[in-house]
Formats: sequence, C-alpha cells, structure tokens
Amino acid sequence: MAGVITTGSHPKALWPGIKAWWGREYDEFTPEYPDLFKTESSDQAYEEDVQVTGFGLAPIKAEGSSLSYDSEQQGYTTRYTHIAYSLGYIVTYEEQADGKYEVVSKRRVSALAYSMRQTLENVAANVYNRAFSSSYTFGDGKELIATDHPTNSGNQSNHLTTAADMSEAALEDLCIQIMDAKNDKGLRINLMPRKLIVPKELVFDATRIVKSVLQNDTANNATNAMREMGMFPEGICVNHYLSDPDAFFIRTGIPRGMIHYERQATTFDQDNDFDTKNLKAAAYMRHAFGNTDWRDLFGSPGV
Repeated sequence: MAGVITTGSHPKALWPGIKAWWGREYDEFTPEYPDLFKTESSDQAYEEDVQVTGFGLAPIKAEGSSLSYDSEQQGYTTRYTHIAYSLGYIVTYEEQADGKYEVVSKRRVSALAYSMRQTLENVAANVYNRAFSSSYTFGDGKELIATDHPTNSGNQSNHLTTAADMSEAALEDLCIQIMDAKNDKGLRINLMPRKLIVPKELVFDATRIVKSVLQNDTANNATNAMREMGMFPEGICVNHYLSDPDAFFIRTGIPRGMIHYERQATTFDQDNDFDTKNLKAAAYMRHAFGNTDWRDLFGSPGV
C-alpha cells in the first residue's frame, strides 16, 4: 500500500503534478465555509458543549435583612457528531499496461480532491440552508433561526420579527434586534453585527445597500447610516452554496456560536486490488458542523 497523504482543508496541490493539471479543469471558488463557521480541531468521537447560565439582576437588600443568593443552572447540551465522507476512483490494469497511468491518475486525483472540497462546502452551507426548517433542530429543540428560542427569562428570537426580503430597513431592524440581545437570564449583552452573509443572487443589492455613501435607492440627501456606523466590520460574504435566493444572514461572532470541528482532514491513499490488478485510490475526511449558541446568527428567509 502506498503512503497515506494528509492534506489541509483546502488541498489544491495533493500529489506531484496536480497543480499543473488543475489549470486544465474549471477554476473553483476559494474556500467559503470559514466565513460561516469558526473551525476547531477534535480528537474525540464527538464533542459536546454544555451551556451554563449566569446570575440574574441583584435585588434590593433591605436594612438588616439577609442577602439573596442565586445559582448557576445547566442549560441545553449541544453534541457535535463527526461524520465521515469518502470517495475513490479506479485506474484499471489495462490503463496501467497501456501507459495511461500517469495521465488518468493525475486527472482523477485532481477531480477527487475537487469533489472532497465541494462536499465540505455543501455540508457547511446546508446548516444555513436548513436554518429556518423545524425539521432540523439544535440543543434547545428549535431550528437554528427561530422566533421562540426558550431561555430562563422567556423566549428570545434571532429571526426578523416579520420575515422580509433584504432591504435597508430589514437590515437595520435586524441590527437593532442584535443590539437588543440578552443572555439566558435576561441581562443585556454586547452583541453586534460582524458580517453579512448572502447568496449570489443578493450580492449586488447587499453591496448597494451597505456601501453606498448616501442612503440607497432614494433621492433623500441622507447618509448611509450602516456604512457610517461600520455595522459590518467583516464585510459582505457571498456564499455560492446557499440555496435560497432570498434568505440572508448576519453573524455576530460570539466565541461559541457557529462551530465546525475538523476531526480528520482529508487524507488520500491508494492500493492495488489483487483479483483485478486495478489500482484503487480513495479520499477520506471527518467533520462536524453545528451551532452551540443561536445568538451567533440572525436572519430572514425572505418572502
């Protein structure tokens, strides 16, 4: 068996000669899933995040009376289960005997690497594509973006109050909702919009709305408040793997929000089959994508 080759998450040059061959294939987008998730490594069969609530507001203490005590409470638990993805190709014995090994193997390993990268992008984007679906729930039992996430202080929302297509008003309303965020005990937290994530269909509208010097699509001589305030310091991120042309998202960048665990980076290995004398090559990787705290992502599905 040939040696196993381990690559990073974006293995554009895997085996010798592949980079040169890539120029004969279609170009691909640079990795986009890092805009959607914070990546961490894992060496476990699965990872779990257990939420712990803080304390509420301090009550008034009457003169001579005992003080009040509060206690931490365990919140919901989020489990990240690593999923394996694998794909391979075959170089027949006859192709090898006819001197085609170098030609077809380089071409096929290049295509295999491309497929593994595309798989990673699609798996990551699907978390967003399913963000408004009640068929896909997270630790609190709700879909990723919902109007009624249960907390110790009542339901909270990371969903635009009334679903709307992307516009200046919709983005402003969502930014206000983010700045009004509270923790599980109902205390205000310093949450701010960091980046706007849109599908390819909305990238031009998003750019006009966010980056215009004056207020977009109006004759009013008014400043563009979002641009003036720097509401999206990490910019506009277009993701070509989002399937809903109307949905848009805002990430806030909290530490334990949208998480991607890389359990095993893409590895490539090859071996010969005794019965057929064919050469087999395969790629393998393990990843988990999910969310620990819904406050990292706000959005609207459009209308």
